Amino acid sequence: MYPPDVDPASGCRLPLPKRDELGAEAQRVYDSLADPGRGSLRGLRGPGGILLHSPKLARYTRPLNHHLRHEAGLGGRVRELAILTTARALDSQFEWCAHEAEALRQGISPEIIEIIKYRKDTAALDEADRIVIELGREIFAAKKVTPGTFARALRQFGRRALVDLVALMGNYASTAALLVAFDMQLDPDQPPLLPLDEP
Repeated sequence: MYPPDVDPASGCRLPLPKRDELGAEAQRVYDSLADPGRGSLRGLRGPGGILLHSPKLARYTRPLNHHLRHEAGLGGRVRELAILTTARALDSQFEWCAHEAEALRQGISPEIIEIIKYRKDTAALDEADRIVIELGREIFAAKKVTPGTFARALRQFGRRALVDLVALMGNYASTAALLVAFDMQLDPDQPPLLPLDEP
């Protein structure tokens, strides 16, 4: 049962966008979202559908998201580690549920997913995995990146990839904000996968 201000078709506080009410460019974005094989894990029922209510914004954010996820050269493993770390830091249930299975497909072990999910110590992890998680935790929880963490991240990724990695985390933080503001709900058959902290 959804909250009373949530549209049952969209799963959020806004209705699904209507294709025939969009301009030509926004219709192309709509079509790409409606076809899950073209790069969106959630299609219209998720952040992509929300963004289409601001067609110009959707036009700019889709290429950025595509670049950060597929063209920045971070690789699927680093990408999904960064997304899960961001989703966990911001307690974004929808984002987490959209990406946990993808993280497994990209070779992230259930043990590493548990470390992120339950905010466990990262000491036993390989340095590459460890630094992604620790960097994200410092950005979002401590709201400050220590010189030591920054030096390790720079050594691991180099300047360009580190900028892309932080931008990816920022992009998913922005998505988490949209999901919160518009109260994006999980599909009725999707159990919550992320244990949420009590306030």
